[in-house]
Amino acid sequence: MTLSQLRTFALVARLGSLHAAATALEVSEPAVSAALAALRQDLGDPLFVRSPGGITLTPGGRALADYAQDIVGLADQARWEVANAKNDAGQLKIAATAPFAEHAAGRLLDLFTKRVPGASVDVVAVAAEDLVGLLLERAYDIALGARPLAPAGTPATEQGLESVPFLRYQRVFVADAGDPLGRMRGPLAVERLLGRPWFAGPAGILDSSEEGRWLAGLGVVPEIIRLSSETDALAAVRAGEGIMLAIGHIVRAEVLSGALIRVPVAGTPVPGLWWASTLDQHRTTTMAKTLQRFVRTADATASMVARGGSRGLERRGSKFHVALWS
Repeated sequence: MTLSQLRTFALVARLGSLHAAATALEVSEPAVSAALAALRQDLGDPLFVRSPGGITLTPGGRALADYAQDIVGLADQARWEVANAKNDAGQLKIAATAPFAEHAAGRLLDLFTKRVPGASVDVVAVAAEDLVGLLLERAYDIALGARPLAPAGTPATEQGLESVPFLRYQRVFVADAGDPLGRMRGPLAVERLLGRPWFAGPAGILDSSEEGRWLAGLGVVPEIIRLSSETDALAAVRAGEGIMLAIGHIVRAEVLSGALIRVPVAGTPVPGLWWASTLDQHRTTTMAKTLQRFVRTADATASMVARGGSRGLERRGSKFHVALWS
């Protein structure tokens, strides 16, 4: 049994045709038949029978198909990692959506690089709609924050991505302590807020985000004032210039101290979820999978919701950049 034979069988099993497999492999159909004949003899099983529509796998063929695909996938992954191995093999290139990059990336990645020997990270904040392409092009190893947006009508899983949720959060409306909204009894209709400036970070309120879908469900289209960061947006709110749909655990201390007030809007808090996304298991890197598992641990969660700002972020043009940890 050879890897070449398994690769040929896996393709035949998936495509259901020796001719289609030969075309995909760019070899002759007799070459495919020869590889399968050697495999059938080695395993002592016919593996498939010909049928009018192509082939039908035997029970043994069905059992082998799953193993063959896994073995071929692991071989491809090993080949890619060896070909791309460098002295900095532990380096991770991370794409993050702006709110996650600003509020959680620093503390999470600081802890990760302390816990994982040899790991170093470089993360840039990008738009959610760019994540799928950046991962598929291998420009980045892992995406953190918003779930990658696949092209319309195409599930992200069919793009060869694996996404796992790792942190739930809530968005709440806040205003400065002296705002008249604080004296109103809730729940207030969101339409009552449309006369106020709404501040947000550089991403604004995306249609694809949980809060964006919530607003769309209400048929509300507020005018959003985007600032360079959500920290700047909160500063504008504290100055009495408007309101903001802020992340609840980020503003909790200021709400409790009375520096900010939570506006009791109907339908809030709006729940949200951050995701860790990589290429599927046969194409991603070991370090990317390590981080994807790490972000779901209790220690990682504690670090992300801890008080204090995210360490290591600086503004570079239209992007945030997190300095290399090692």
